[in-house]
Amino acid sequence: MSGKVVVLGGCGAVGSVAVRTLAKSESVAEVVVADREVAAATELATSLGPGVSAAQIDASDDMSIRSVIASADAVLNCVGPFYRTVGTVLRNVIAEGVDYVDVCDDVDVTLDILELDSVAREAGVRAVIGMGASPGITNLIAKYIADAFLDTTDSIDIFHTHGGEPVEGPGVVGHRFHCMSIEIPMFIDGQLIHVGYFEPEGIALRQSFDFPGIGDDIPIFPYPHPEQVTLPRTIACRRVTNKGSVLPIEYYELTAEACRLGLDSREAVAVAGRDVVPFDFTVAWLIRERERLLHETGFGSQRGCMSVVVAGSQGGEAHEYRVHMTSSSQALGEGTGTPAAAGVLLLLAGKVGGPGVLPPEAAVDPSDFLEVMRALMDLGGGDGSDATIIVEHLGPDGTVEQVDL
Repeated sequence: MSGKVVVLGGCGAVGSVAVRTLAKSESVAEVVVADREVAAATELATSLGPGVSAAQIDASDDMSIRSVIASADAVLNCVGPFYRTVGTVLRNVIAEGVDYVDVCDDVDVTLDILELDSVAREAGVRAVIGMGASPGITNLIAKYIADAFLDTTDSIDIFHTHGGEPVEGPGVVGHRFHCMSIEIPMFIDGQLIHVGYFEPEGIALRQSFDFPGIGDDIPIFPYPHPEQVTLPRTIACRRVTNKGSVLPIEYYELTAEACRLGLDSREAVAVAGRDVVPFDFTVAWLIRERERLLHETGFGSQRGCMSVVVAGSQGGEAHEYRVHMTSSSQALGEGTGTPAAAGVLLLLAGKVGGPGVLPPEAAVDPSDFLEVMRALMDLGGGDGSDATIIVEHLGPDGTVEQVDL
């Protein structure tokens, strides 16, 4: 099927990668770059040639959203922060009867939009949420391992770290503050619990992890992503956790301390006769300090790794699979925008379950996803990143060997 795709937030780091990826696909007849910054959207659309157009959108305004998506076959939502925008966008998409994909990684709003499942089913809309890297790739890798290699699954642990990206914007820092401030879900001993990042229960879950190509004993911390809420609904298991950090670790710890001290407050404080918003100052200061720390630590180029560790049993014996996805050049845009584009292509091809509001593991066959991702990389999706996948198998005798998926 060839269709028209509207990419909301199409000029951003994630959206622009998705736009470029979709524009290369023969399955897509038209791509609309919809963004608040219409001049930038027009520039991107023009650079990609025929079949790509631009539109201005306000993701907080019902009529603005509907006017842009009305004739679309699919909508890809990359507008953040999701905890502020995704509910409005998805309600309007469902009202227009258009199929939908997003890369929402905010767990608090994920619970809200899952409540729209019955409304989407009644409208016949297929909405795949969290179709990025984490969540997204992580969910589908976990399901693939559980289905293909294990009789029963005991635990799914997701670990990630990254750093050194060329630019760290205020929105990224603000999202990090949000993640440190809300209750963090963890599925432990068969129950969904919530921990505070700075509370004893959250501190007790901190650990270190060896990331291939990045380093050993990297500190990681509880992270409020949706996997630990959605995966137990699809895969019977006793534990799902998500932990991560940002490098250099000194920068991440500085960010956490600023948040702990309340310097992320958006309430103005009178300073020498002027109103100063702590959040605005702190974000600007952290971005400056990040540059200093990158220089002082000799960090070098951007790099990151995302690991999914799935443990269970096969034939009555214990097995563990560790899937590491590492890169020394891939940034947020490539890592999230490419799988999001893959989700749209699967949607257009009729290879997504539904209707309803579904996480990736409940909507997409992992084998179909991996096939599309390979095809996109062959087309140059991900802008030629050097991403490497390492799969380790820990057998019942304790031997670790590398295997192929």
